[in-house]
Amino acid sequence: MIPQYNSYLCHMLITAETPIKYDRKKLKDDTLLTLYKNILKPRMIEEKMLLLLRQGKIAKWFSGIGQEAISVGVASALNPDEYILPMHRNLGVFTTRQIPLNRLFSQFQGKPGGFTQGRDRSFHFGTQEFKIVGMISHLGPQMGVADGIALANKLKQDKKVTVVFSGDGGASEGDFHESINTAAVWDLPVIFVIENNGYGLSTPSNEQFRCKSFADKAIGYGIEGVTVDGNNVVKVYETVKQLAESIRETPRPIILECITFRMRGHEEASGTKYVPKELFDVWGKKDPVNNYERFLITEGVLSEENIESIRADIKKEIDNGLEIAFAESNPAPDTQKELSEIFKPFSVADTSDTNGSKTNKRLIDAVSDGMRLAMRKHPNLVLMGQDIAEYGGVFKITEGFVDEFGKGRVRNTPLCESAILGTGFGLSINGHKAMVEMQFADFVSEGITQIVNNLAKSHYRWGQNADVVVRMPTGGAVAAGPFHSQSNEAWFFKTPGLKIAYPAFPVDAKGLLLTAFEDPNPVMFFEHKALYRSITEDVPDDYYTIPFGQAKVLRHGKDVTIVTYGLGVHWALEALDEFSDISADLIDLRTLAPLDTNTIYESVRKTGKVLVLHEDTLTGGIGGEIAALITENCFEYLDAPVMREGSLDTPVPMNVDLEWNFLPKDRFKKKLQDLWNY
Repeated sequence: MIPQYNSYLCHMLITAETPIKYDRKKLKDDTLLTLYKNILKPRMIEEKMLLLLRQGKIAKWFSGIGQEAISVGVASALNPDEYILPMHRNLGVFTTRQIPLNRLFSQFQGKPGGFTQGRDRSFHFGTQEFKIVGMISHLGPQMGVADGIALANKLKQDKKVTVVFSGDGGASEGDFHESINTAAVWDLPVIFVIENNGYGLSTPSNEQFRCKSFADKAIGYGIEGVTVDGNNVVKVYETVKQLAESIRETPRPIILECITFRMRGHEEASGTKYVPKELFDVWGKKDPVNNYERFLITEGVLSEENIESIRADIKKEIDNGLEIAFAESNPAPDTQKELSEIFKPFSVADTSDTNGSKTNKRLIDAVSDGMRLAMRKHPNLVLMGQDIAEYGGVFKITEGFVDEFGKGRVRNTPLCESAILGTGFGLSINGHKAMVEMQFADFVSEGITQIVNNLAKSHYRWGQNADVVVRMPTGGAVAAGPFHSQSNEAWFFKTPGLKIAYPAFPVDAKGLLLTAFEDPNPVMFFEHKALYRSITEDVPDDYYTIPFGQAKVLRHGKDVTIVTYGLGVHWALEALDEFSDISADLIDLRTLAPLDTNTIYESVRKTGKVLVLHEDTLTGGIGGEIAALITENCFEYLDAPVMREGSLDTPVPMNVDLEWNFLPKDRFKKKLQDLWNY
């Protein structure tokens, strides 16, 4: 026996020695037989996949052998229109939901007949048709997505439950805590299924957590926790069925821990040498398929003849599915197709030039007005953020919203950015629109995975749009220090699948925000804090939209082109007023993704000189990419090197004098003069 496994091994051996006790209660023979067919199918598919893996016909496999009772029991107990969010050992969820096997096999091989057109593998996909939302490799984030799906169900009062899976290893992630805590606070109708199989890849449970059971963790969240034998398909089925019926009537979250064991490696290439042999010997006797088969024989539900017939039917289904999948060609690379399917198609007209009344508004008022009009137009829009309800948010943008729209749609959130961003995605999956406010843009780092790996990639991967707007109060010049003043738009600029708006004026702020709420794709909406109350202009009172990807030329000139956005626009205007001899095109980008390169190139070809300004630090800022694009596309028109100016490559200091030294305003003025004189 390996010394470091002594206590853990003893626990696992004792657990395994508890025999499976089936209690059919009032379950009819047909139900028991259906459960048998459902649990046998994934086992037979896995056996075939392992054979194909050895033959080199598939590249990778994550085995769920020994854990099938959980997937099958859960999926069989739910209604077909209730969402399930499985992991990569939950083949039984997909087969119980009756997904055609040829589509599954095509997915495993990256063929066009799968669900991701070769863009992702194995179980990394979702399907609205079968109400399944697949995982991403980060494991934990899907729990927040389940919260959003469940929240949509609760708002619609449709008495549905959502089930999301996690392994015991994945439950160590912060998303586990954030998502369960949010579900508890909001009484969301979701079952968190924890498959406790003893290992997170090679790390045993005693090195993952110290609690005796995950059901015990429920106490800390003020919710119910239930533990069942995860190898007993009848017990899992009955438990989930009862919990689901109760939750549909009284929405609330429940943790369901299913004790089981992983009989193969994390994935086949990793092997199982790190697992003591004793565990395989003992847990092998608790095989969920073989034990259930023997039980049904003793109950007279199954006979040897039945078994042979059922196996023959499943084998035929598998063979037919493989034949179709293998006959498919690999997807043909098509650059235009790849680029065009990052976003769900969307277009909107520019309706900002209205004849209606106008009111002089600050930028902060324009943002608030835009959100209020969007809430009125889109009854399925839900606002979420810290302190945004009765308090109105730290900037008071949503003040009074609860009175008009209620706390169901204007929701204070716990202090947890990742789970709430995931909730926004889940709301979108279940037919809602979502706005998530980062109290300060700096705090978005807590939820970066949800944005760049879930929201940004979902449409490209499996055609699911993410109708989520992330509002980002951003920027310096307010003496707020290094954690409330960062310009982090470049974090998202390089991520395909995200749109980025960054208005500099109240009219643009309102129009672009209303467009963001119309757009079914994820939008990062930056609002500069220093501009909130410092500038005003007459803003149309009516609802209007401004298309993304259309920059605005604020000044026209012949000597130099200035390309900027946000607070940089106002620095540039001030400089041009100060240096009246400089004749310049001043381009306010308004949106960074999509980027209006046509307007930039047209101006540069006219002036021959260009200076790109942004508040972000110079290194790694968006200006570098814009400068490269200009050099590549307008080189023959240039009369001087493409210039950039940005903030110092340091964190943002708090002291006012240090901060203005950090910011590029004065350096920009000097560089503008140098470029003009070049």
